[in-house]
Amino acid sequence: MGIDDKVDAKGDKLKGKVDEVIGKVTDDESRVVKGKMEQAEGSVKDTVADVKAHLKDSVEKSDDDRRDDADTL
Repeated sequence: MGIDDKVDAKGDKLKGKVDEVIGKVTDDESRVVKGKMEQAEGSVKDTVADVKAHLKDSVEKSDDDRRDDADTL
């Protein structure tokens, strides 16, 4: 889940950068804007993937802590 999300985000960022550059070279402002939007979407996906990974780690740590507490009883 996490790796796939990061790869998807990186793909959006790369595709957006390519569209932005092509738009600048061809003087196509709509393509430049589209590229910037794709890059922004990739950044959001990247942040969401980081949050998901952090939450998953927190839940796993909480479960481990709970098991440790149960073992000491």
